[in-house]
Amino acid sequence: MRFLYIFFFILSFQSIKSQNQFVPEDTPYQKALETAKLEGKPLFVMLYADWCPHCNLMKKEVFSDPKVMEFLKKNYVCAWKNIEKEEGIALKNKFNTKSLPTFLFIDPADETLLYALKGEMKTPEFLAEANNALNPKLQLPYLEKIFLDDPSNSDKFFTYLNALKKGKDRTDLAIPTHVYLNTQSDAQLVSETNWRVIANGVTDIKSREFQYVLSHQKEFAAVASQNRVDRKIESIVTELLRPLVDNLDTVNYYKQREVAKSIRLQKTDSLVFKFDLTLAERTEKWQFYKKVTLEDTQKLVWNDASFLKDIGNTYLKHIKDTESLKKSIFWVKHSLELNDSYDGNLLLARLYNKIKDKKLALQYAKDAKEICTEMTWNTKEVDTLLAELNTK
Repeated sequence: MRFLYIFFFILSFQSIKSQNQFVPEDTPYQKALETAKLEGKPLFVMLYADWCPHCNLMKKEVFSDPKVMEFLKKNYVCAWKNIEKEEGIALKNKFNTKSLPTFLFIDPADETLLYALKGEMKTPEFLAEANNALNPKLQLPYLEKIFLDDPSNSDKFFTYLNALKKGKDRTDLAIPTHVYLNTQSDAQLVSETNWRVIANGVTDIKSREFQYVLSHQKEFAAVASQNRVDRKIESIVTELLRPLVDNLDTVNYYKQREVAKSIRLQKTDSLVFKFDLTLAERTEKWQFYKKVTLEDTQKLVWNDASFLKDIGNTYLKHIKDTESLKKSIFWVKHSLELNDSYDGNLLLARLYNKIKDKKLALQYAKDAKEICTEMTWNTKEVDTLLAELNTK
C-alpha cells in the first residue's frame, strides 16, 4: 500500500511538472503571418535551439508562466522556431540572427522587424520589453526614421543604437554608426561622445574611424582612457579573427591576419599569435605551430607563465625533434622563474624525459614531488613518472 502511494505521488508530481513545462507549438510561419494580418496583431517569433541552455531556461521559467503567455496571446500571434529546422534556418538567415535565444517582433504586413531582443531574461524584464515592442515610438522603424532625419544628432543616434543593441549583433550596429560618423570630421571624432560611438559601433578594422583611433591614441586616451583605447583595439582584432578560427576558415584567416598584423602593436601581435596557435591546434598543423612559436614566443608571451606552459605541453604531445623540444624547455624554465609551480616542474621533467635526459628529468620530477607534498596534493601523477624514470 505504501509503495502504491509513493508511485501515485511520483506520477502526480511528474504530471504537474509536465503541465508547467512550456512546449512550443509548431505553427507554420506563413500561417502565423496570415493569422497576424487577419487579427491586426504583430507577430512574435522565438528562435531557439534544443541544445541552448538559455533557450531552455526561458521556456522553463518565463514561457511556462501563465501571465506571460496570456500577455503574448492577447497582443501577438506567436510562433516558435528551432534554428536547426527548415523554417527556423530560413528565419535565422533572413533576420541575421547570431545569438540565442532571439525574440523577433514583426509587422505581418511587410515582415518589417519592429523590435528584437536576445538572451536570457527574467519574467518582469521580458514582459516590460514585450510591452515596449507594442509602442510605435519605441519600435525600430520609427527610431531609425528619427535618426536618419537628423543623422548628426548624437542623442537620436544613441536612442536608435540602444534599441538595436537589445536584439542585434555588434556587426549590425556598424551601418547606423557609420551614417552618424560620416557627419563628423576627423577633428570632431576626438570627443567623449564620439569615442562612445566608436567603442560601441565601429567593427571594421579598415574604417576611417578606427584607423584614426590608431594614429591618435593619445588624444583618444585623454577623452576616454588608455585602457579603454587598448580594449577597443584588441576587441576589433578579436572580432575580425575569432569567427574565422571558430569556423576553421584557414583561407580567409590567413588573409585577415595580415590586416591585423598591419596594426604593428605589441598587444595586437600577441593576439594574432594566440589565434595562430589556436587555429594550428584545431587543424593539427604542427609545423605551423612550431614555426610561429619559435619565431615569436619570447617576443610576445615571454611574461605569461601560464601560456608558456601551454606551449610546452603542446610540444610535449606533438613535437618530436630534439632541438625544438630544447627550445620549449627553455620557455618552461622561464615560466618557473615567473612562477615556480608543481605543473611547471612536472612538465619540465616530462620534456627532459622525452629528449632522453634522465638526470634532469629526475631532478625536476623530484622538485615537483616536493611541491606536491608540501601542498598536500595527490602525488600519484608524479610518483608514476618517478617510477618510470627509476626503472630506466
